[in-house]
Amino acid sequence: MLRIALATAVAAFTLDEDMDPLLAACAQAGVAAQRVAWDDPTVSWQRFDAVLLRSTWDYTDRLTEFLAWCERVSTQTQLINPLAMVRWNTDKRYLGELGRAGVPVIETCYLGLADAPDDFPAFDEFVLKPTVGAGSRGARRFVADEREAAVAHAAALQAQGREVMVQPYLAQVDSAGETALLYFAGAFSHAIRKGPLLPRGSEATRALFAPEQISARQPGEAELALAERTLDALPFDRPLYARVDLLPSADGPRLLELELVEPSLFFDTAPGAAQRFVAALGDALR
Repeated sequence: MLRIALATAVAAFTLDEDMDPLLAACAQAGVAAQRVAWDDPTVSWQRFDAVLLRSTWDYTDRLTEFLAWCERVSTQTQLINPLAMVRWNTDKRYLGELGRAGVPVIETCYLGLADAPDDFPAFDEFVLKPTVGAGSRGARRFVADEREAAVAHAAALQAQGREVMVQPYLAQVDSAGETALLYFAGAFSHAIRKGPLLPRGSEATRALFAPEQISARQPGEAELALAERTLDALPFDRPLYARVDLLPSADGPRLLELELVEPSLFFDTAPGAAQRFVAALGDALR
């Protein structure tokens, strides 16, 4: 019998809505799965056949510690998704690499720690956030005449040791929301719609993630094509799980993020999704 650790965090132990359906699907498939926190020092990771990253959502504040843990686990058992992919995907500068590979990404300006916090283009409306972040933590939406406040937010993030990214806000998201496409073992499983996450004038969330409005969605042909193009551009083989987050624009869908570490998979929006995921996991470990 396969023994799988479903890695969460102490701070997120009861917050992952995917966890119960995933545990049930594992039990149904004869897989011994256990919910464990990555930051629990008492866990013996070598006793598991694999460690599946699921809701390690506090890694953004503890990245060095988290990556060191991932490296240790990788010497003791199989980490899913694998270490090289986790390292690559935990900093959103990967969007620049995908853009250079021809993937239509949202225009992005990056500010390193030594860069001036006002060294970004003038946008009518824009989003400013850390390059290492999840769940909209640290993200804020601004309009042009709020640039002084935006620069102050950038400077505050830099003072915390966080590099910054600035992207134009795509107005279409206010009516259409985001589309997230879920892939298991490289194949499309299902998709969801997220309502707008950043109301104008709101402060950056301090919680592990901002509240989300989620519903099932059938992606359009252009969205499916962009998701496939994004996965094909990866500098790795297609992973066991991936979530491709897209935003609408006047020129068609644009890649917002590619989530390969700890994305919510929204099993409850698609009957059979948890079972498909566990089947893919079993195939990967045989």
